[in-house]
Amino acid sequence: MYWRLSNLYFWFFALLGGLLPYWSLYLQGQGFSYLQIATLMATIQLTKIAAPSVWGHLGDKTGQRVRLVRLGAITGSVFFAGVFLEPGFYGLLLVMLAFTFFWNAILPLYEVITLRSLGKHRDKYGKVRLWGSVGFIAAVAGIGAILEWVAVGWLPWLLLPVFAGIAVSAFLVPAERGERKPPAPKGSLKAIVTHPAVVAFFLMNFLLQVSHGAYYTFFSIHLEQHGYGSFAIGLLWSLGVISEIGLFLIMHRLTRKFTVRQIAIGALGLTMVRWALIAELTDVLPILLFAQLLHAASYAALHAVSVQYVQGFFGQHHHGQGQALYSGLTFGAGGAVGAWLSGFLVDGFSTSAAFWGGAVAMAIAIIITARGLQAPPVSHSEPSSSS
Repeated sequence: MYWRLSNLYFWFFALLGGLLPYWSLYLQGQGFSYLQIATLMATIQLTKIAAPSVWGHLGDKTGQRVRLVRLGAITGSVFFAGVFLEPGFYGLLLVMLAFTFFWNAILPLYEVITLRSLGKHRDKYGKVRLWGSVGFIAAVAGIGAILEWVAVGWLPWLLLPVFAGIAVSAFLVPAERGERKPPAPKGSLKAIVTHPAVVAFFLMNFLLQVSHGAYYTFFSIHLEQHGYGSFAIGLLWSLGVISEIGLFLIMHRLTRKFTVRQIAIGALGLTMVRWALIAELTDVLPILLFAQLLHAASYAALHAVSVQYVQGFFGQHHHGQGQALYSGLTFGAGGAVGAWLSGFLVDGFSTSAAFWGGAVAMAIAIIITARGLQAPPVSHSEPSSSS
């Protein structure tokens, strides 16, 4: 079962490993402007605002999450094929919106499938999820090495085997039985979402993803401007994910020694330091390597903590919708806003300015988190609105 669960994570994040480091370079090679690149890269996050809520609701209502994952895998791959038509900016924008609407359905649904499949062994989630990091590294390193020999215009063709892997692995997950839950109490979802601690949680993650806008959109271009080649860029991206794997492996120990609030505030502070170092000291390789190691804080620590928050706050009745809100409001809205803001900063100033913008977003997030974040409930009951 662990192998079946890990397999889809591997291929899903392998596709991210091909898109995030190299898609902006591909778009630059196609002659798009910085603002156009920011807009196209933002679509990867933009459809997360609506798509996970739609698919999460369907998953909760029907209980057929595995079938929906398979639909997203196949349909997303078909729409991505529109890239090969070279449709220009607006055509490519439509292709990316259609492709990511179905592709972004996969992960929130699959997170629920994984946690329910693990049952009482949910502490093993990190070990299952780390295979996504392995897939990311494999794609980043492999595609980066190939791009040293072929033009970046070949990138869509290099992604085709990854799409095949996603489709095959989606059909290796055993089908769920139809799930019929008793109806949730009326108004309970609204009570959860408006709870002050939940509001602080979503604001923290929104600002976290805003700060990542420069990283996911312009980090590769930033490195290229400082003289790094495709293979070196791939290795630097991989280093960040290797640190992520390391943290996932020891995360259960950290949660025993520190509260989730302490982990969140510490990780936000390290993320702020990371963006400042990338903004000013990219040419100093040891500093850049250290900054990439801080990806363990920027992503892994905060994501692992956030999964616990969603599970604790939203409970059994609203787990799917909670996961969808987490994905949509943070990775979706935050990521899209971050990508667009970074595009304006790069177009008006420089790539370094965009990373300084991310550091400012982290400073605000630290204040909000220190004032409003609370530990999630241990049980699956909804939080009371009195605290």
